Amino acid sequence: MGTSIVSIDKDTRLICIQASSFPEGVQAAHEQLHALLQGSGQRRFYGLSRPEGGGGIVYKAAAEELHEGEAEQLGCESFTIKKGQFSMIAIHDYMKHIESIGQAFTELLKDPRIDPQGYCLEWYISDKDVQCMVPLK
Repeated sequence: MGTSIVSIDKDTRLICIQASSFPEGVQAAHEQLHALLQGSGQRRFYGLSRPEGGGGIVYKAAAEELHEGEAEQLGCESFTIKKGQFSMIAIHDYMKHIESIGQAFTELLKDPRIDPQGYCLEWYISDKDVQCMVPLK
């Protein structure tokens, strides 16, 4: 797994649906989000995770807003990916080896340059490819 540094040039607002559990509820959260947004245009899809409140990992299925305030209009939580530099590992055919996503984040989180207030970001480039990313300080 090769790590690279990528830049995100602008803030990206997301529509989020929190998974009921991690990792068991992840797929259901993505399915719920896709059903909610069906037919509403081309958009990028993401996954967000981070430990919160000492209660384990909180995971959110997410998609970019097509217009400001869309998350609130849909009754969903919003989140903003802040522009900046991210450490990244790309995974091809992730569905054939889903465990590689966790392995990628284990590797990325070893980097001393990561933002301690950051999060783990999955950017689903296609049905087969995902970029696992963490923001840098």
